[in-house]
Amino acid sequence: MASTTGNESPVRSGSPVATAMAILRCFTAQHPVLGVVDIAEQVGLHKSSVSRMLPTLESEGLVERDPYSQKYRLSLGLLQVAGSLLSDLDIRRAAAPVLAEVTEATGETSSLLLWDGDGAATVEQVPSRRAVKHAVELGTRYATPASSSVRIFLREMSGEARATALERLDTDEEALAALSRDDDERCAVNDGLTVPDEVGIAAAVRDHRGDLVGSLLIAAPRYRVDRERLDELRDACGQAAAGITARLGGTAALLP
Repeated sequence: MASTTGNESPVRSGSPVATAMAILRCFTAQHPVLGVVDIAEQVGLHKSSVSRMLPTLESEGLVERDPYSQKYRLSLGLLQVAGSLLSDLDIRRAAAPVLAEVTEATGETSSLLLWDGDGAATVEQVPSRRAVKHAVELGTRYATPASSSVRIFLREMSGEARATALERLDTDEEALAALSRDDDERCAVNDGLTVPDEVGIAAAVRDHRGDLVGSLLIAAPRYRVDRERLDELRDACGQAAAGITARLGGTAALLP
């Protein structure tokens, strides 16, 4: 489930807001601590420009500086900015207890993802309690059709919306069909397609109108998932997604 959380292109606007956002997007789960030079290289600005912006972000509680290395990391102040949005997401509130249940039942990490127009973004997660597990930070995005969560959204699209999405994801119908070979009516499966040692299984979450509003994802280390276990996780994923759908006022047929 390859993710794209970092900034992947230089800043194309002189706007301070655009610069600030580009700097914040540089921090990822893989690179949580960055120096001024690291950030400047990613955003395509001179290090002096980045040096002037970082103290402002620090004073607003959005980043913090390590007293020893003098490098920066994201600060908990970001939660104050995003907190009201996350708390207003009915789907997130509906999903939380179901995620806890399916993680407890399967022993694997479960997540809720929403489509943001260019990829699937993680908005809620319950990590596995096991020492070896697959878990990501909230806000992590998946923007490749090899990701099972992305394919859940893609297969609901049609016409111009689907064509646009496939173009943005740099794929076509033939390639998508090849990636979907392990999918079934309920679930999409990523069996090591993006990360060789990971299996991701996703199913659709619907609202009271039957519209797709999210994707439930179960992620597990591949060495723990044989064919029998994969079938078990498919069933757990499909039933959990149906459970969230029910909590949103919708109905979903649970296949045997």
